[in-house]
Amino acid sequence: MNAATPALPALDAHTAGRFAQLALDCVHREYPTKIAHLMNSAADAKTARELTPAFYGCFDWHSSVHGHWLLARLAHQYPEADFTPRVRAALAQSLTKENLAGEAAYISAPGRAGFERPYGLAWLLQLASELRHWDDPQAQQWSHSLEPLESSAIAALTVWLPKLTHPVRSGEHSSTAFSMGLLLDYAASNDHPEFHQLLERKARDFYLQDRACPISYEPSGEDFLSPCIAEADVMRRVLPRDEFSAWLAQFLPDIPKNGTSTWLAPGVVADPSDGKLAHLDGLNLSRAWMLDRIATALPSADARIASLRATARLHADDGLRAVTGAHYEGGHWLGTFAVYLLSK
Repeated sequence: MNAATPALPALDAHTAGRFAQLALDCVHREYPTKIAHLMNSAADAKTARELTPAFYGCFDWHSSVHGHWLLARLAHQYPEADFTPRVRAALAQSLTKENLAGEAAYISAPGRAGFERPYGLAWLLQLASELRHWDDPQAQQWSHSLEPLESSAIAALTVWLPKLTHPVRSGEHSSTAFSMGLLLDYAASNDHPEFHQLLERKARDFYLQDRACPISYEPSGEDFLSPCIAEADVMRRVLPRDEFSAWLAQFLPDIPKNGTSTWLAPGVVADPSDGKLAHLDGLNLSRAWMLDRIATALPSADARIASLRATARLHADDGLRAVTGAHYEGGHWLGTFAVYLLSK
């Protein structure tokens, strides 16, 4: 594979329909469910559907949120597809003004400042962005109804980030780098210059001096994100091309220059019915899109591009084979990662 070869397969309507069905199967499935819920009194002993009436499905709140993002993105990109009427109906059922007002009230309650921070809130803002940029009257109605919850999410993150003195370098939901990447994209495309400046400043503070990330230690057994690659992926958003190229050479000095993909092996899932072990399928998908985007941020003659793209394709192929829906433990969320990868 040379540097000009596309690293990733294309998304077509048939494959999009398969991924849409994974989300349709879970966005209104109430059980099993996992609640990360702070109770302020006995009155808060309620079901997920009562607590968060829009995003109660797909096992947990953040998976429900990005399941709705998946549906919005595919209906936006495939308005005439056979699956699109069912997708619209599901979105209309969830994204009512009343449901979203209930969501805003929930996350604004005392003691919930850290709810789904940062991962779930980052995906919520991706959903808000997808709806806002969808030139469709119904989508604009959903977008308007989502605005109070969107504003609450931005407010929570804007209060939190200045107080965060160190990044969270994990391979799961708490990862600072991954969510900051999604948040920077949101801020840049939705006219939030002050929020974007805050994110860019914190990314530089957290990561600009980092060197020799220990990628040989990855992955941990339950990662669905790569701490090293997620950091590089956020820095390609904030550094000019030549500066990023020099920073990457110090941060990941062992990226090959001969086009090989052997430097970074995909994660192997021994039991896809174990929800935590199945995280490694998501790791392969997220590594694929991050490596692909890192390659695009380098100067066109950079000798590392071929290896980055070859490694992205290797991970994409492994990750996409796992998106089957055979086990709800992966089926309730892997479709989102597949769509994010393939729809770029």
